[in-house]
Amino acid sequence: MADIDVFSRLFSLVQKHYAEQTDGAVIEYCAPADLRKKLDLPQATDLENYDELFGWVEKYLKYSVKTGHPQFWNRMWADPNLPAIIGEIVSTIAHTSACTYESAPVSTEMEKYLIGEFLRLAGFRDGEGQMTTGSSNGNLVAMMAARNLTLKNVKASGLSAAPTLVAFVNADAHYSMDNAANVLGIGTDNLKKIPIDEHGRMRLDALEAEIMAAKKAGNIPFFVGATAGTTVRGAYDPMDGICDLQQKCGEDFWVHIDGAWGGSIFLSEALCDAFLPGLDRVNSFTFDFHKMHGIPIVCNFLLTNGRSGLLKSTVSSGNEDYIFHGQDQEDTTDLGQSSLQCGRHADVLKLFLAWKFYGQSGFIARIERFLQKAKLAENLVLQTPELELLAPRESFNVNFRMRTPQGVCPDEFNKKVRQNLYESGTAMVGLATINNQTSIRFLIANDRVADGDVEDFFAHVVAAGKAILAESRP
Repeated sequence: MADIDVFSRLFSLVQKHYAEQTDGAVIEYCAPADLRKKLDLPQATDLENYDELFGWVEKYLKYSVKTGHPQFWNRMWADPNLPAIIGEIVSTIAHTSACTYESAPVSTEMEKYLIGEFLRLAGFRDGEGQMTTGSSNGNLVAMMAARNLTLKNVKASGLSAAPTLVAFVNADAHYSMDNAANVLGIGTDNLKKIPIDEHGRMRLDALEAEIMAAKKAGNIPFFVGATAGTTVRGAYDPMDGICDLQQKCGEDFWVHIDGAWGGSIFLSEALCDAFLPGLDRVNSFTFDFHKMHGIPIVCNFLLTNGRSGLLKSTVSSGNEDYIFHGQDQEDTTDLGQSSLQCGRHADVLKLFLAWKFYGQSGFIARIERFLQKAKLAENLVLQTPELELLAPRESFNVNFRMRTPQGVCPDEFNKKVRQNLYESGTAMVGLATINNQTSIRFLIANDRVADGDVEDFFAHVVAAGKAILAESRP
């Protein structure tokens, strides 16, 4: 088969799959054993046979989740937008590595341009940035920068003779903070989980008490990881209050924001004032565009404030002259020198094209639509007798469950409701735990969904719950 025919056949399948995203069930569910049988992965195949290759492509698409379906509410991402898909395809075909200017001159300039735009919008001065493999990586690099600033020789000498470092995060912080403490040798016991208030925000009084306790024990408080949009509740930590505490303590610790889910509201001055006052005072900030903005996974940025050159000094080590061997121009920087990765996919193109296509105003409008639909979902829960909220809505997340008759365990019942919706292909939605209670976690990352789709989802929940109750009656 000629190359041009391969592309023609591929795009025919892709176009068909994309066009059918909103049709039928969210997924053609198969239990793992049944799926293995249908896929028959060990089967013998003819080598270099495109007919068989496309047979695998068809199977992959047939049993994949339709993330563009209007009843897909399961994750913080959904189907990608078309300008970003174009960028993903083009960057893959070009197949350059964004680690150096000479191998990826255009993507280097695009990345530098967008970093500059985001530094300006965040109010960061004399800062810098990098694209990472996601906010988990961004959190790791930020904590590493804080560690290296606190212990000047740790990069070379390690932690074997160093004093104990202590970090502090929201009790609902993402588990990547635990992973970072583990990887960096801080130790998960030295990652203190700060109690939260009724809104899911880190309590400043508890944070100050933990900082003082660490100092009294002879340890060094070096890092506070705040969250902009916690994974379960969607809560925003009080950035201004944390930065006030930083000044009160003599700026002994680094303040970082994990904005993986809700951080991109900084694009809007009004939303930033409402949710992220004090953003311009923090030391670093990471946020994802592959979540609510429809950019293909992965698309993340880490920004630092007032610390130009810090990222390169933090991660750069070893003999690099085989790849970073001089610049074509004095103002050119090899972006790979400030990255934990060596090879880097040119992830910037998919965002750059979407940024130019929709504009900053389009990105802001998308966030505002999601907030409006989250408010609609909250009102639907409050107006539906069979449902109840498990926590106040803070931003984009609505945590609720179906009420149960006396004698029926609400946790197990709501898990069954969720699983029924999933296995039937009716809807996909996530589960979480709030105050030791099982919550159905509803959130929107698909800009295709209409108000009617939100209303349909809650009707599906109630119908599934009633059906389960009816089946359980003797």
